[in-house]
Amino acid sequence: MWQPMESYLAGLIDSLPERPKAILLVSGHWEEDEITLHVGERPPLLFDYYGFPEHTYRLRWDAPGAPEVARRAAGLLRDAGFSTREESERGWDHGVFVPMKIAVPGADIPLAQMSLRADLDPADHIAIGRALAPLRDDGVLIVGSGMSFHNLRVRGPAAVAPSAEWDAALTGAVTDPDPVRRAGRVIDWASLPNARFAHPREEHLLPLMVALGAGGDDLAVRDHHSNVLGWAVSGYRFG
Repeated sequence: MWQPMESYLAGLIDSLPERPKAILLVSGHWEEDEITLHVGERPPLLFDYYGFPEHTYRLRWDAPGAPEVARRAAGLLRDAGFSTREESERGWDHGVFVPMKIAVPGADIPLAQMSLRADLDPADHIAIGRALAPLRDDGVLIVGSGMSFHNLRVRGPAAVAPSAEWDAALTGAVTDPDPVRRAGRVIDWASLPNARFAHPREEHLLPLMVALGAGGDDLAVRDHHSNVLGWAVSGYRFG
């Protein structure tokens, strides 16, 4: 059931116009009161899950950190009026190493992880993305790592119809060709059909908003769609 998503991630880097010099990734598994940038040189992995097979706690993804990208991002955010802080001890959570082991199996692209802000304000997270947009001109790939549907309490047939309705509505908002209207529709995500069914808590949706903000006026497309455990899930690209 995960193979379509695996194939999507495995082809991600090769599908880009050029190979990124570095990656800035915001994960739905890290929240702080202030936007926090990881500035470690060689971050360990943080196995922030439980009840999984033993071998999943021995995974490796040994890419270098990108502290210079993290500090450049922090500077851009401060210039835009956001308070930030740095840290170097927290490991990369599974919002980093699970997709990146597939997308960058050689672990040869430096990566900096950025937290969400714990208030999960959608408009501010889009503005955070806008502030980070200049990184794209420096060859940095900005990745929002979450999930378009994230309600672990429901799966199977009960999820199929409502998740499909939510997915269609979210996709319509995210791919709106008018960037101002697009941002407004995504900010108002909670009014979309089955929004709280799809996201009882929205931490897995907020990385998308950072990516959307960084995308600016660029064309937005859905470049992945599959079904997992009855959930309709989609991935999006800007530019």
